[in-house]
Amino acid sequence: MSLENLPRTIWWEDDSVRMVDQRPPPLVGDILVCNLYQGVCTAISSMAVRGAPALGVAAALGVALWVRNQSEDYGDMTTFLAGLDDVADEIAATRPTAVNLLWGAERMKTIAHANADMQLAELKELLVQEALNILEEDEARNREIGRLGAELLAEESAVLTHCNAGSLATAYFGTALGVIFTAFEQGKIANVWVDETRPVLQGARLTAWELILAGVPCALISDNMAASVMGAGLVDAVIVGADRIAANGDVANKIGTYGLAILAHEHGIPFYVAAPTSSVDLTLPDGKGVVIEQRDPHEVSGVAVSGMIEAQTPDEAKALDTLTENGPYSVGVQRGHRLEIVRKGAGYGFDGWFGTAPPNVPVYNPAFDVTPARYVTAIITERGVARPDYSASLAEMCEGSGAIHEL
Repeated sequence: MSLENLPRTIWWEDDSVRMVDQRPPPLVGDILVCNLYQGVCTAISSMAVRGAPALGVAAALGVALWVRNQSEDYGDMTTFLAGLDDVADEIAATRPTAVNLLWGAERMKTIAHANADMQLAELKELLVQEALNILEEDEARNREIGRLGAELLAEESAVLTHCNAGSLATAYFGTALGVIFTAFEQGKIANVWVDETRPVLQGARLTAWELILAGVPCALISDNMAASVMGAGLVDAVIVGADRIAANGDVANKIGTYGLAILAHEHGIPFYVAAPTSSVDLTLPDGKGVVIEQRDPHEVSGVAVSGMIEAQTPDEAKALDTLTENGPYSVGVQRGHRLEIVRKGAGYGFDGWFGTAPPNVPVYNPAFDVTPARYVTAIITERGVARPDYSASLAEMCEGSGAIHEL
């Protein structure tokens, strides 16, 4: 196994936040550098960074960016705290479903207000260090989730997973994939079925890529093949992540998760959710109160493409240089398709979108769905494995964990 090949998703370097850009399909290794908190907001809303635990880290680091690089005009404690609260609230509002985003922002606000008796310069350093602590804690939580989850799997297990709950969805290591990575190290994983995860294809683009990097045997399937592989007896367990877990155990996760849970229940297959306690929202009685994000209709009505162009001759390189000398060059593609060529380092990248549906067709594109707790076999957290009745087990597990209890 080659876990050292897995990427770190987000980190702090030279007073900036750096992250792997997860939008290009397939992943091409672009690194975003954010010097201002507004850049982190854009990265979150555009899904350059995604995955519930990673969003919690991004929120904290975004606040730290403001503290380090943008708070110089807030010279007294009162105005500084008011400015920090506004920034944290703005970051938390960039996407509505994943509670970790709110958790990371609220943790920074709590630390700031609890230490308002400090000198302002000292408080700023404390806040930056707190964001770095959140970054480091994420990996430790994920590795413990992996250890506890691996204990639930039998030898030679075939596991099905949905979306991406791997290293790219966290600061490092992953939740659902963290369980799979740990179980594979123990010799328990025979195969991983990877749902492509329409419409943004996080499974095909990201999960399959991570599993291949780590040397874990896997096979990519389209979402509508899951019932068939279950019915053929080829799945021993389903493991997914979560963006928000209600107090009663209802689970909000990437669209398509609910259907998988019903299929697993029908076929007698355990359905596990792997998530840190920071994804648990005890203020939410059940999943009916989860705000479901609606995404761009273009995600459903077409496909995005991205890649690199290699100039084969000096004349080709000169032509591409000419096209891109003033910035990205938009190719005149007809019928609503889009294609753009841009300089990327010493090469040339292309990004495009091509429609697959009739123009102007109405689109309904919820990014998440809610799986009722009755379909969830167990919820694996860093503090233990919760089982029904979730109202009791989650409350006990989250006590003192920093999970969202009151806002």
